[in-house]
Amino acid sequence: MSTDYYALLGVSRDASPEEIKKAYRRLARELHPDVNPDPEHQERFKLVTAAYEVLSDPEKRQMYDLGGDPLSANRGGGFPGGSFDFGDIMDAFFGGGAQRGPRTRARRGQDALIRIQVDLADAVFGSTRDLTVDTAVRCAACDATGMEPGSAFETCVMCKGRGEIQQVQRSFLGQVMTSRPCPQCQGFGTAIPQPCHECSGDGRVRTRRTLTVQIPPGVDTGTRIQLTGEGEVGPNGGPPGDLFVTCVVEPHPLYRMDGRDLRMTVPVTFAEAALGADIEVPTIDGQRVKVRLQPGTPTGRTLRVKGRGVATGKATGDLLVSIEVAVPAKLSAAERKAIETLASLAETSPREHLYDAP
Repeated sequence: MSTDYYALLGVSRDASPEEIKKAYRRLARELHPDVNPDPEHQERFKLVTAAYEVLSDPEKRQMYDLGGDPLSANRGGGFPGGSFDFGDIMDAFFGGGAQRGPRTRARRGQDALIRIQVDLADAVFGSTRDLTVDTAVRCAACDATGMEPGSAFETCVMCKGRGEIQQVQRSFLGQVMTSRPCPQCQGFGTAIPQPCHECSGDGRVRTRRTLTVQIPPGVDTGTRIQLTGEGEVGPNGGPPGDLFVTCVVEPHPLYRMDGRDLRMTVPVTFAEAALGADIEVPTIDGQRVKVRLQPGTPTGRTLRVKGRGVATGKATGDLLVSIEVAVPAKLSAAERKAIETLASLAETSPREHLYDAP
């Protein structure tokens, strides 16, 4: 043959398919008519495109290496007067790789998301929860094929099973062949003449099922638990998606979470705060622990009880106890008299430092 396609692309005769594609992409960017519209570059662009069409196809490359002309044999006269597959060229030019031919009916199912209410004790210690969900599952009547039992797929009459149709158009490059999914079979290449009576050809039906989710210790509102493969089953036997469980921790009358720690507010009497005392504090696991108040403990002082928080596996948090001095709304006559006596004995005002401020 008079044209050396390897020389046109600047590759050796034992070049790999990846090297051939890389060389063509480099030349195509340089010679594309949008970049260099003059006739000389257009003619060279046609030649390197023809070289890529031959060398990127194993059968055509073999015929060329044996001295044949694959373009004349298959296209009726070679590239300049024939046509080429524009999809293959654009794949090489833009680094494509889109699937060609009929596509499969089976596709991955969608992910599912549900929200569950979790009480604080379960959030702290973890728990196991049974969930009832409505999701798509494989159709048992047709074994997810979408066809009525005993029937079979029919080859699409429009695309003859290829899943795509081709059109040839004239351009300055010659005849350009473009491909698009077949509109009659949606690119599957086949049709279902008798859809399954249970799933109407989808290969799946909706049903209610129960599954178990493990709630780990330390979850908080917004924590998302992933259950792999427990989502929607895909159409026509496609793999299932995942199920995501979002936790919403319900408020507790005594405690609130602060990372791995638990916080609570404990009221004490004036006498306990002023004189000091040992008080009992309830923990979230139903036990009681003693906490010592030092004399003169003010409202807002936080005391730490080690190891009574959230156990996440890495470490266990603490219980943080905030002290609040309780002021009685009503006083008996004896209480009032005692407080008045105490007030008369006070030598300084707790606001004294305010008056000394500049």
